[in-house]
Amino acid sequence: MDVRRLRMLLELSRLGSMHEVADALGTTTSSVSQGIAALARDVGSPLLEPDGRRVRLTPAGRRLADHAVTILAAVESARLDLDPTAEPAGVVRVAGFASAIRRSLLPAIDDLRTTHPGIEVRIHEYEPLESFDLLARDDVDLALVYDYDLAPAEWRDDHVVAPLWELEWGIGVPTRDRRLALADLADRDWIVNSRHTADEDALRTLASRAGFVPHVVHRIDSLELVDDLVVAGRGVALLPRGRASRRGVSVVRLRDPEVRLRAFAVTRRGRGGWPPLRAVTDRLVTG
Repeated sequence: MDVRRLRMLLELSRLGSMHEVADALGTTTSSVSQGIAALARDVGSPLLEPDGRRVRLTPAGRRLADHAVTILAAVESARLDLDPTAEPAGVVRVAGFASAIRRSLLPAIDDLRTTHPGIEVRIHEYEPLESFDLLARDDVDLALVYDYDLAPAEWRDDHVVAPLWELEWGIGVPTRDRRLALADLADRDWIVNSRHTADEDALRTLASRAGFVPHVVHRIDSLELVDDLVVAGRGVALLPRGRASRRGVSVVRLRDPEVRLRAFAVTRRGRGGWPPLRAVTDRLVTG
């Protein structure tokens, strides 16, 4: 198999259109179409099928694209081994939650513009469960996710996980209630995340230790909207300490146990050797 054709197939699986692949690889749409057709003849199996006016990968095409990641990474590693001055270049797709994008990814992108200008990072905001699914489908190359120490994530067999940072969380309450203990909030309505289960799992663990079952009423993704509900007296919630919450919200420290959010960078096994992805993850971990 021609590695140039494999690269075309892999980029098509990532970008979704032959026109975008042609732009990314500096060639024509016709050349991409012909290259993938030749690759299909090489392997003896259809790699594309119609999808309205576009095309999509067949199951065989998706499997070959998965193999192409490892094959091309090995080829690139061999090339870099012979030419250590070679510059990594390519599109790295990242799915992550907002805090990690702000705190870790954006500074990394700023640095990479100087150190590796051939790397383009595309950002997609998702909660961890959504990011895991995108990673499994090879729709993204890197997932920035979180869990809580009281509700650890369940890693998949093909995950390669690198810790990034931790952040203490407390209970967000109206400021007038800032001296109440957790057990004093047993009869309150609670707010949890609408797109991830980890904070509800952590809350239920905390509440169980305090001797009550939380009455979960609201499911909200935006921390700013959580602040609004707390100020309005509509509920209380887990919130990060040290964040500039809305006036009227106090985040009460939890002790015995504390609650800590833990951020991670996750790739699929066998993918991390791809030089552009490795450059991004190395900067995240060391930054």
